[in-house]
Amino acid sequence: MKISLRIFAFCLLGALALFIGVLRVSAQTDGNAAKAEQGPQRRDGQHDFDFEIGSWKIHLKRLEHPLTGSHAWVEFDGTSVTRKVWNGRANLEEFETDGSSGHVEGLTLRLYNPQTHQWSLYWANGKDGVLGIPTIGEFTNGRGEFFDQEPYNGRYILVRFVWSDITPNSAHFEQSFSEDGGKTWEVNWITDQTRANDESAKSH
Repeated sequence: MKISLRIFAFCLLGALALFIGVLRVSAQTDGNAAKAEQGPQRRDGQHDFDFEIGSWKIHLKRLEHPLTGSHAWVEFDGTSVTRKVWNGRANLEEFETDGSSGHVEGLTLRLYNPQTHQWSLYWANGKDGVLGIPTIGEFTNGRGEFFDQEPYNGRYILVRFVWSDITPNSAHFEQSFSEDGGKTWEVNWITDQTRANDESAKSH
């Protein structure tokens, strides 16, 4: 009888150990499945606009009459200064250029959302002093793309910002409009910037 009880107890402990092992494997499998459903970890892009901090020389080309078939461009030269806010999770750019067709003065506020890992870019023209609709997006492999939908000449169009060719001392920016839902895009604003010697804005 004692031998039978020992055998029974041994078998019971073995079955219990097997059951616990199955539970551990199941829990690990469920955890891996949950991670897989969540998708890959989103990259932290809060420092993607750090390259902009400082003073720049700006060359601007602007299409005079977008979405009309016009090919008449006007050119401007000037400067911009971008200051870091919230330790890089936001920044403020002051933009000013002059050309044969007049003066362009603007301000860009860029805000980073750590939950969505995206940036919202707000532009204000010095002529009216109103922040526009935010253009929202992110950087992938060194290229930033940002989109919004806004009214233009009585109808809603898509707007796209693209930052590319970024180096420590230069960057390229383009704004484009689409009136066919993004099937085709017309570039209407191009800026090429080179870093100025004054780096004082970095310390602000």
